[in-house]
Amino acid sequence: MASVNDLTDFYYNELYPELKILEAERKRVKSKVTLVLGSIGIATVSIAAVIGKNTGFNDTLFFILFAGFGIGGFVYKFMIKDYTAEFKQKIIRPLIRAIDTDLRYAPLHHVSESLFSHAKLFTQRIDRFGGNDHVKGTMDGINLQFSDLHAEHKSTDSKGRTSWHTVFQGLFIVADFNKHFLGHTVVLPDSAESTFGSFIGNWMQSNNYSRNDLVKMDDPLFEKEFVVYGSDQIESRYILTHTMMKRLIELRRRAGAKLYVAFSGTHIYIAIDYNDDLFEPKLFSSLLEYKAAMAYIQTLHLATGIIKELKLNEKLWSKH
Repeated sequence: MASVNDLTDFYYNELYPELKILEAERKRVKSKVTLVLGSIGIATVSIAAVIGKNTGFNDTLFFILFAGFGIGGFVYKFMIKDYTAEFKQKIIRPLIRAIDTDLRYAPLHHVSESLFSHAKLFTQRIDRFGGNDHVKGTMDGINLQFSDLHAEHKSTDSKGRTSWHTVFQGLFIVADFNKHFLGHTVVLPDSAESTFGSFIGNWMQSNNYSRNDLVKMDDPLFEKEFVVYGSDQIESRYILTHTMMKRLIELRRRAGAKLYVAFSGTHIYIAIDYNDDLFEPKLFSSLLEYKAAMAYIQTLHLATGIIKELKLNEKLWSKH
């Protein structure tokens, strides 16, 4: 698999002619978007100011501001869709092929909701599910797929107003684990102990009735980062060896975001909570900036590097 340095060289050396063309297109689209969104913003604020002056701040005023924001978001997506599609075809697709020619890229597809639900990493009801930038293939004999995902649930207040709440947004990875598990083990960020302290946090974790049994691990560093629930204590401890715990700690550090992991059936499921759509072009940042390029490259390298990072291709996890 290509290294981060190899991919950085490929980005600037092999893709530079396309980057220059796209950078000119980015500037053109940015100017148009700024002008149109600025006009929508001025119109919305002007209408809201007139209504607010005559009627005071009420639900109608809130609706106008909300509608203006919604229209602006819709117009923004419409205006950048061609530029976004061209960016993915000319930049993201070649980057993925540079990592491994066996990987297939479908920018409009995503990991299925059934796989997301099967992982049982999140207990909230999912009412809206989407994503994009699906990558799928085989590396070192291991089947791998990942994509951006956005899962939300809906709530309605006493006045009948609907709100959408993000359950998960980020990178979701599914890979062969080459082991048939009878139970289900999840590794979650330890938010209870870090927020409420060890005594209350541990009590909350032990009484989490939406999960299987709490599995206490004997690695203090791992316990500080994660909490483990499993339907089979012995199997969970068999999976989470000291080596695997160290690898998950290192993976969380490299990801720089909350890490959720599930082991079930013959797969490992990994959700990295970036709260962002990762492979979209940044309209207000130059494509030629090193920081912007590294964001795409490091995310792709992290996702495809899971196999080597967690040693999923080693004989230790061969099927029995």
